[in-house]
Amino acid sequence: MFKKILLPTDGSEASERAGQYVISTANSDGADIIILNVIDTNYLNSLSQNDLREKLDEELRETGKKSVEKFKKKIEEEQCAGNCKNIKMITMIKHGQPADVILKTASQEGVDKIVIGKSGKQGLERFLLGSTTERVVRGTKVPVTIVV
Repeated sequence: MFKKILLPTDGSEASERAGQYVISTANSDGADIIILNVIDTNYLNSLSQNDLREKLDEELRETGKKSVEKFKKKIEEEQCAGNCKNIKMITMIKHGQPADVILKTASQEGVDKIVIGKSGKQGLERFLLGSTTERVVRGTKVPVTIVV
């Protein structure tokens, strides 16, 4: 039984399936579910213009906030159907390299488990394990469930 589960999301279908899995497994026992969206700063830092970087950062933060709230609402409506009384959902938006932020958040929050989608990529990369997912699996000390 897991009491605190980290659920990183990038808004992809794999992330949505991971959310459905978390609800289906946590519903009977109850758990805290941390829904995490990471704004990848590697892309932001490559921009040379500060004003453009700040504007893009603001837009990404707003998009991330909307995405996490939409994700949370969808999970509650579709999977819980009023039966998630034992589940507490917490949303977080952080900056950084996604795998590093996921691992750091897992450690800081004392999670028992990480549930992550296989890959948020499209095309050929969909058939391979995503690099973020792979780095999380290799770097964590808690169990990881990868949802395809």
